[in-house]
Amino acid sequence: MAEFYEPMLYMSTPEHPNTMGVGIVLKESVDGDILRNAVEDLRTRFPYFYVKAVPCGNELTVADNSLPMTVRNTWEPINLSSKESNFHLAAWKFEGRRLAFEISHSLTDGAGVFPYIKSTLFLYLSRRYGISFDKEGFRLPGDKISLSEIGNPFEELDIDGAEEPVYNKKTIPDFYRFSDGTLKDPFATYVRIPESQMMKYCSDYDGSPNTFLAVMFARAVRRYDPESDKTVSISIAVDHKAMLGNYDNYRMFANVVELDFAKDRSLEDIGKNCTIARGQVMLQASPENSLWTMKQRKATYAKLNQVPLEMKLGMIAKSAGSLRWSIAISYANSRSFGPLDPYIDELYAMSEPGVADVLCEIACINHNFFLCIARTFPSEKFTDIFMDELSSVGIDYEVTGTEPFHLCGAEAYRK
Repeated sequence: MAEFYEPMLYMSTPEHPNTMGVGIVLKESVDGDILRNAVEDLRTRFPYFYVKAVPCGNELTVADNSLPMTVRNTWEPINLSSKESNFHLAAWKFEGRRLAFEISHSLTDGAGVFPYIKSTLFLYLSRRYGISFDKEGFRLPGDKISLSEIGNPFEELDIDGAEEPVYNKKTIPDFYRFSDGTLKDPFATYVRIPESQMMKYCSDYDGSPNTFLAVMFARAVRRYDPESDKTVSISIAVDHKAMLGNYDNYRMFANVVELDFAKDRSLEDIGKNCTIARGQVMLQASPENSLWTMKQRKATYAKLNQVPLEMKLGMIAKSAGSLRWSIAISYANSRSFGPLDPYIDELYAMSEPGVADVLCEIACINHNFFLCIARTFPSEKFTDIFMDELSSVGIDYEVTGTEPFHLCGAEAYRK
């Protein structure tokens, strides 16, 4: 029987692949052979990413996958858990100066992926340029894998004794939808913003990057569709395992807090709205709330353990693929890759939209914030308005690219 902290693999289906990734632009073109060797050599240090899905009774579990993880010289997507991906739940690709790692989001989250990305780049760049980088802060072959990284991240906590928080926010069911959303034709716009400017305005407006961008997105929606009276619902990702004190564990325990921007709420005063947004986040993001969420997760696992796998796949796919918010924002902490920073031009966290019409993933490196703004529609009108909102408060931005956005899909699981 699956433990509540183990990956819920049936959250990734062909209908809702639930794929995340990290994209990097290097200073020079990628050498595919060096990258493939680095990826293979890290198998011993990150065995939990070199896995395949195996049906077992009513469960999908992970098992070691001895086949090589694919590293392809193309930007075209493939399906994870398929023959072309060697049945892995993750895959690499590269093209020119850029490379990307894509993985099933049911297996891990941004906090779990970034240490692996850093280690891969460490091996790749040290071999590409013959440099002996300082190993401090990197997870490399031969290192001992700590129990906090792979064990039960909540071993010391009384999850069963968790009590319902005093404040539980009710989700807005009738939120703003972008009328041109299709869910079948996603596009992404990539944006670079100076870190100094972003943090200055966060300081001036009593915000954080998450809450500040949430307010700016809400303002953009009101300009984009001024006749709509719908509440703009914006989610901000939180990491429950970090909230409960374990920053190392690779597993996916991300969830969200929700911000609502009603039509009758004036958005003219940015500072006031950032303060309100931060207050809403603080009410929802606390160890007590995270402990209660884990108790609910544990109860859900117990119920799902009784459900046949085929039925479970259908139930979860339908639930996981439903639209929940107008816009979703996620900020996975990256900040610096240490001695590798000079070799990196751009860094993007990536996730396809699906639970929101617009999804903004945030990463930060080399004194710049990098936004991947994915949307369920090709029109650039909304992102143009959002960028204009940034300009209106004096934030300089650079659009580094716009393209159709397709991460790896997911093959149907078969017994």
